[in-house]
Amino acid sequence: MRANVFLIGWAWLAVFLVAGAKAQTETGLLEGPPPAVAAAAPERAVVQILVSSQVPVYDAPWRSHPIRRSTGTGFVIEGGRILTNAHVIAWAKQILIRRYQDPRLVPARVVFAGHDCDLALIEPLDPRDLEGVKALEFGELPAVQSTVVTCGYPAGGDQMSFTRGVVSRIEVQPYAHPGNRALLAVQTDAAINPGNSGGPVFQGDKVVGVAFQGMPGLQNAGFFIPPEVVMHFLDDVKDGRYDGFPMAGVSFEQLQNPAYRRLLGLADDGRGARVDNLRADGPAARVLRPDDVLLEAGGFPVGSDGMIPYFGNRVAASVAFHRPQAGQALPLKIWRDGAELDVEVTMEAYDGDRLAGRQHDVLPRYFIHAGLVFTSLSQSYLDTVGVLGRDRVWEGWARLLHTLHHLPAEDPAAARPEPVVLAGILPHAVNADIGVRGRALIHRINGVRIERLEDVRRAFAEHAGTHHLLEFVGHEEGPLEALDRAKAAAAHAEILRNYSIVSDHRL
Repeated sequence: MRANVFLIGWAWLAVFLVAGAKAQTETGLLEGPPPAVAAAAPERAVVQILVSSQVPVYDAPWRSHPIRRSTGTGFVIEGGRILTNAHVIAWAKQILIRRYQDPRLVPARVVFAGHDCDLALIEPLDPRDLEGVKALEFGELPAVQSTVVTCGYPAGGDQMSFTRGVVSRIEVQPYAHPGNRALLAVQTDAAINPGNSGGPVFQGDKVVGVAFQGMPGLQNAGFFIPPEVVMHFLDDVKDGRYDGFPMAGVSFEQLQNPAYRRLLGLADDGRGARVDNLRADGPAARVLRPDDVLLEAGGFPVGSDGMIPYFGNRVAASVAFHRPQAGQALPLKIWRDGAELDVEVTMEAYDGDRLAGRQHDVLPRYFIHAGLVFTSLSQSYLDTVGVLGRDRVWEGWARLLHTLHHLPAEDPAAARPEPVVLAGILPHAVNADIGVRGRALIHRINGVRIERLEDVRRAFAEHAGTHHLLEFVGHEEGPLEALDRAKAAAAHAEILRNYSIVSDHRL
């Protein structure tokens, strides 16, 4: 379990251990197969994962937090690899696996990590370490009210845990690990315990999901990743790389107002959701227009509530857009100018909102000049510095939150590809008079609008005036802080030495 995600892992009951297991006899002894037969049971494919990881300090990005140790669960699938959650192995420095009822620890490595869907594939460094383990097979999306059984290693225990639960509902849920993605998820009332993350969810002898997160404040509620999402991830990596779930760059609004429907020439029949917003560089913008009405997506009829029927459930229409791989076309039926049209959107992977999600496995970028520390504004940065107390956030939080999450949609021209913050100041006489001590969004330096960290370096390096002038977002009326250029240049190396910083940048 990662610190910033409430993860789950569940299990399955002994009824699945062997088909021939019998009830307790009159003598009180349990009849069943000998140990050699029991060893072939499906739980033999479930492994415990022990991870040593190290996460960066986002407001001091040249540093990292101390090594932490955590545990998770995984299971062997076809191809001799182990499927688990991406959050289990994120930032890993070492990965060890322990097979079922085996005291030995086996070193492993990450093969693919899909942080957008919280899934990963790992494998032992020596493939022989999984010899004799039968791969588990996947089943279909389980029905609501059906029973599932989950297994894993909760709370760091060395013994496998087995828990039975009922499928409560199936819907699109935010995935906590990326923080800015919502995909199909299945809710169950199975027990939720840290360490079970990545464990299989069974129905019969088939895997119907991967345990991955819970929801704080809800009792007896946990979530697992359904087969559709798992198979999309596994199909994606077949070509040797992971592209990620594609995004069309379109959002829809409900179209239940009868007057608005009449304005668009639509019957009040409960069909269709209105195109509300299109990302300028997204594939949908090449095909759709604002106020188009989506009638069908991928063969699924779209209701006026923006939902589609999906194998006995009603789920958000976004599920239809998540089914194709990047590069594949999604057929749509739309209503435009009083007529139905058949169009196609070629889906594309998208990472333009990468900073708006939690960062994983890539060290944060930064630039330091004269003790002023500049870094990228990201969700991981906000997670690090945002909360001062349980009920209080620092002044300026709303501005950074708006810049990161809302401005790109509201005003794309004003949005910056990589918003930069003054994360803090390493105290020295040369910067002692600067009043803004950190956590402020940079607008301009020496008249140069800061779109990314490279602009910061260029603005300092190319300036010939006597002072560096810094402006901050929210104070565009003029420069708010100044730094003596000559003294800053003279003190720069000394400041790095004083604070034991090896490099003044990571760009």
